[in-house]
Amino acid sequence: MFTKALVIIVMIVILFSLGSALFYLIQDKGKTDRTIKALTWRIALSVGLFIFLMICFMFGLITPHGINS
Repeated sequence: MFTKALVIIVMIVILFSLGSALFYLIQDKGKTDRTIKALTWRIALSVGLFIFLMICFMFGLITPHGINS
């Protein structure tokens, strides 16, 4: 349950970072580096989430499942 909650929270933060990058892109018109910082945070969070999921899979905390057909 903790793993699911953490993944959902991180995904919400990733979406917030993407939205803030769009906002800064429109508002600043490329004059500041806030857009780059927000996108860098998004990439770092995405890579961190991927690594976290791989570690959880390796330790057996999460298991893949197929679609029942």
